[in-house]
Amino acid sequence: MYINFARKFKKSYDKAPYKIRESVNNRLKLFKQNTLHPFLNNHQLSGKYEGLRSINITGDWRAIYEEIDKDTVYFLELGTHSQLYK
Repeated sequence: MYINFARKFKKSYDKAPYKIRESVNNRLKLFKQNTLHPFLNNHQLSGKYEGLRSINITGDWRAIYEEIDKDTVYFLELGTHSQLYK
């Protein structure tokens, strides 16, 4: 699987606390192994994020991505639930 990251995602990642960055790395490893692993709570979004999907990073942090094709995803945003879905 090929994973790419938007500039906005990278900026949020760089600003996130160390423990969050560590969680992101661990969840992305899990995502590569099984995109639908129960820990990820991978789900379709609606509203302003219609057509995109989200995975859980921690209890409050989420990563939003777009499936480009069956082997390629593009992570767009990273943030807390309230930051992303306000």
